[in-house]
Amino acid sequence: MTSVKFIFIISLLIGGPHLYGQENFLSKRAAVDIALENNYDIRIAKGNVEIAENEAGVLNSGFLPTIVGLGGANYNIIDSKATYQNGSEREVNGAQSYSFNGSIGLNYTVFNGLGRKYNYERLKENYNLSELQARQVIENSILNLFAVYYDVARLTQNVQSQQETIEISRRRLQRARYGYEYGQNTQLDVLNAEVDFNNDSINFLNLVQELENTKRDLNVLLGRDVNEVYTVDTTIVYMEGLTLDEIMKNALKNNVLVLQDQSLLQVAEYGINVNKAALIPQLGINANYNYLNRHSDPTAFFQQQTSIGPTFGASLTWNIFDGGLTHTRVQNAKIAARNQEISLQQTRQVLQRNVNNAWAFYQNSLFVLQAERKNLETNQRNFDRTLEQQKLGQITSIEFRQAQFNLLRAKLNFSKAKYEAKTAELALLQLAGQLMNATF
Repeated sequence: MTSVKFIFIISLLIGGPHLYGQENFLSKRAAVDIALENNYDIRIAKGNVEIAENEAGVLNSGFLPTIVGLGGANYNIIDSKATYQNGSEREVNGAQSYSFNGSIGLNYTVFNGLGRKYNYERLKENYNLSELQARQVIENSILNLFAVYYDVARLTQNVQSQQETIEISRRRLQRARYGYEYGQNTQLDVLNAEVDFNNDSINFLNLVQELENTKRDLNVLLGRDVNEVYTVDTTIVYMEGLTLDEIMKNALKNNVLVLQDQSLLQVAEYGINVNKAALIPQLGINANYNYLNRHSDPTAFFQQQTSIGPTFGASLTWNIFDGGLTHTRVQNAKIAARNQEISLQQTRQVLQRNVNNAWAFYQNSLFVLQAERKNLETNQRNFDRTLEQQKLGQITSIEFRQAQFNLLRAKLNFSKAKYEAKTAELALLQLAGQLMNATF
């Protein structure tokens, strides 16, 4: 009775995957779109780009003048005593005086040794760098996304393969029981078939659990509810015509790490010119419009004074010698640029190594894929013949089980090779700076 109940429960679970058709279908394109919109790392990277864009704007460039408004009021109550030239004196207690003043001023740096220009160019290059950093985050996120997406697809097919294996074991167990009832099999044959069916069922449950866990992993990368229910596309389309020379050429030109190092080198070169600008005289102009209304105490010479009107001025500043600080900053900026040039050379060399390694892994993955495909075809033919022999009673249960196991293993290995080859292809395209143009 316990065995019958177990078989019944497993039959219900096996029917479960057929319900996937009622779930939401998550295509590869939809997964990319959702990740670009919701992925947490991508959202943070986009925020950093917005910060850099604001910093690279004209409002942060130093090219615009500054306008400052000032205003004030004073009120005094004092005891005062005044002695005049003729010797007479005048003393006033509680003398009151007050004044009002206001001004609006404009200041503008006409020339500062082109330091402002190079600093603005540096800010714009920093914005370009932030976009490249965001692109790196996006590429890494998309690559991680499809590593998990294809893992979900692989496990989905593995569950289906295990489901087919259970069905074969169930039919075998049923035949063994019928044969035992009619005296054609021993009880040992029934027990062996029952053990194999139970083991297949346990493996099936474990695969289903692993699939559900991996689906939740994918939901996290998509930035949505971790319990969202869906199915994925298990088909694979490989790119054709890829060559090592073309991949290497594109990598040295478009790889995001190379582009970042080139941008950092440009920033460092702007830094040299910014520091050099401190050695050149600076010219500035200013204009003010002032208002003053003052009421003095009775001892003052003027009882009331009012002034209003504009003032204009210009200034020339030249830091002739600042103790060598500017010279030190210029020298350090040159060293920083030189170091960045070295870093760029290193990045290119490491990239060449990584491309060659990725290409070798990609070629090996394609070879394994073809080998596993042939191996699956061979095991399928072998199992078909074994199944016919089993129906005729020409082989033992152990031989049948081995053929069944070999077929299942061939299916799992082929599924693994299929998705590993595609993942290797995407990794290669990322190095070439072409991931976002890939066929997923």
